[in-house]
Amino acid sequence: MSTAFAETNSASPPMHSTQKDPNTGKTIPLTDGKPCRTCVDVKTWRALTRAQAPSSSKPSSSGKASSDGKATSDGKASSDGKNSSRNNTPTAAAAAGAAGSAMLSQPTLESRAENCPPDSEALGRATWTLLHTMAAYYPKLPSPSQKNSMRSFLDGFAQLYPCWYCAEDFRRDILAHPPEVQSRERLCKWLCERHNEVNRKLGKEEFDCTKVDERWRDGPADGSCD
Repeated sequence: MSTAFAETNSASPPMHSTQKDPNTGKTIPLTDGKPCRTCVDVKTWRALTRAQAPSSSKPSSSGKASSDGKATSDGKASSDGKNSSRNNTPTAAAAAGAAGSAMLSQPTLESRAENCPPDSEALGRATWTLLHTMAAYYPKLPSPSQKNSMRSFLDGFAQLYPCWYCAEDFRRDILAHPPEVQSRERLCKWLCERHNEVNRKLGKEEFDCTKVDERWRDGPADGSCD
């Protein structure tokens, strides 16, 4: 092994851990002590990152004149009520404009979906769409090479899925229920069962595995997807 290769691979792997959210009781997966972005939904992510961010607001201690007609802390008189009213008008307008700009700058759910890194829910939806569609178009009678390719893909997927907490759970699941790659029908059924296992853990409704072709390949009989 060359020295360069050894140095390149000397970095320690990320530290994975979990903690309980004191407000919701949810398990929060952490990477190097920070919330795992691809392991939680966007609302949880934003709440956690805002809670960790240091506050930038500081109380003002200057002794400048106020605008309410009263003396300031340095004993100097402020402007009279009329001048105060006039001077306060642009300030209020500026504040209102700033508030409006802040509201406009807040990303909508649609813009987040298009422009922001995925949270656990967006990543999960995209992942299940890919996996089910791959199974739906898998050969009815795959060759030995195609079987090996599918096994290798699923093994790599379980190792490299961006949500480490989800990946660990999936590895445990496929260890107990190895991928059934003998045919398209068996792979579709196996994958549907793995998806339903996740649905049960999340308290979601299970999918009818007899309808995988309708959902992922053929579309409904009424032609609404044609």
